[in-house]
Amino acid sequence: MRRQLQTLFQRKFKVSLLFLLLLALLVHLAMDLALPAARRPCGCDAKAPKASGVPSGSPVLAGPKKLSLRILQDFSGSNGSLEKSSQPQGAGRHARAGEPGIRRQSREGNGGRTKGSKLAALFEHPLYNIPIPEVTEKDKLFVVNPMEKFSLRSSGSDEWVSSSKAETLLPTGKTAYDTYPAWLKFHIGINRYELYPRRDPLMPTLLRDLATQRIVTSGTTSLPAPPPAPLPHCLLPTPLIPVHPLSVQKSGGTQLKLIMTFPNYGQALFKPMKQTRDQETPIDFFYFSDFERHNAEIAAFHLDRILDFRRIPPVSGRLVNITKEIRDITTDKKLAKTFFISPAGNVCFYGECSYYCSTEHALCGKPDRLEGSMAALLPDKTLAKRRSWRSPWRRSYHKSKKAEWELNPNYCAQVRETPPYDRGHRLLDLIDMTVLDFLMGNMDRHHYETFEKFGNDTFLLHLDNGRGFGTHSRDEPSILAPLQQCCSIKKSTYLRLQLLATQPYRLSDLLREALATDPLAPVLAEPHLRALDRRLGKVLAVVGRCLAGAAHPDEVLVDDVGSRV
Repeated sequence: MRRQLQTLFQRKFKVSLLFLLLLALLVHLAMDLALPAARRPCGCDAKAPKASGVPSGSPVLAGPKKLSLRILQDFSGSNGSLEKSSQPQGAGRHARAGEPGIRRQSREGNGGRTKGSKLAALFEHPLYNIPIPEVTEKDKLFVVNPMEKFSLRSSGSDEWVSSSKAETLLPTGKTAYDTYPAWLKFHIGINRYELYPRRDPLMPTLLRDLATQRIVTSGTTSLPAPPPAPLPHCLLPTPLIPVHPLSVQKSGGTQLKLIMTFPNYGQALFKPMKQTRDQETPIDFFYFSDFERHNAEIAAFHLDRILDFRRIPPVSGRLVNITKEIRDITTDKKLAKTFFISPAGNVCFYGECSYYCSTEHALCGKPDRLEGSMAALLPDKTLAKRRSWRSPWRRSYHKSKKAEWELNPNYCAQVRETPPYDRGHRLLDLIDMTVLDFLMGNMDRHHYETFEKFGNDTFLLHLDNGRGFGTHSRDEPSILAPLQQCCSIKKSTYLRLQLLATQPYRLSDLLREALATDPLAPVLAEPHLRALDRRLGKVLAVVGRCLAGAAHPDEVLVDDVGSRV
């Protein structure tokens, strides 16, 4: 009798438990039916057109309907139709381009600088507060669908969530933009006039991510790695388009570089340390066989920002564990075969490249720690096409031959008649780049790039600066050939160079302060910093000679500021 009662009690308990489970299921079904259909986390359109070669569920490129738009949409190759972002008209002057008008640039924000610093004072100077033109929809590299949210799932994976009512997914007072990782906000902020704003509150976060984010894959190729955690079926990567906006390594290159991928799908270009801080390039080395230096990439980014060009993607130094962050996780089989243990017990590798990729030129840790630069990659070229331009003052890259500009003193007149240098500010932008290269001693500027969407009316990208800061005891005057031969420079650039030659804003002091915040500080040896002041004086002397011999000074100092200063 007792056993029968126990059996009956167990049966009743099981029936009650089953009833409760069914009741909970019915409640969830009722709630799902009551919510808007657009709240589904994955809206895949199986009938999306195939002409673009993009899967309908991809979060990278948008489909024809607003509900199927993903985070970024590139209209540079479209029929000209634009999906309006939620940023109010006129907000482009105050907020990062592409933001929904939420995060305003603060005049008090100095990118993490403390009050009383020379950098903070520099960025408060009127010359560093000249407004850019109003950023319209067509001036943005991307427009933003404000209904796209980047969420961290309980499984630990980062996923895109789509909704036509973003406020139903986000806490009160926040927008979908707040969920985006720093690298994506950086991409969204790119516009026709600047790579990033002067007072960018995002910059400290982006630099910190480059230095500290966990590395999940590394390799010398740009093939997409598997996502770090499972994604909804309709968002799985395809052979054509990865699940996340993937940036690729620039084609070519002579020395080893690695692409590092982070858990939030951000990527960076890693250039490993090849020289110590105090080593100089041997005087017998040709410019095309010089090493690429990781600290030069870091210093070039900060110098470019101090000059107010803002045309180099953010770069941070990082101490990498060769074993855990490269060898054990690399998806590049060719790279994996080049690892070895040196006689000193250090972990080494050399990869594959045109120069310096051999056992004799291996990169070795201490015992497995290696310095390097981490540069934020630009948007993938499938999203934002870039055009590569051969520099008119490109060197011959030959041991004995000289380029035409080295033989023809009137070479600039020929350049001025050649598109795209015959109109607009392209030639003046190239002279800006010349000044940057001379200050850091970079002779390796053979090409430059622009975003194709903006045509010829946009800034130049100052990429690949690893061969700068190789020497401090000697200068290379031929780098200034465009300035010497054309005798033209932007008035704003000249005024800033004059300012940086004064004691309160001395260039070497500013760069020293900027580099002090890098994880690998000190980034440059003191002789390199002192060389900056010497070279700056030589640039100003060249402009002075041009002004002295000019019948019309306004042809030397081309006014690009008007009455704004």
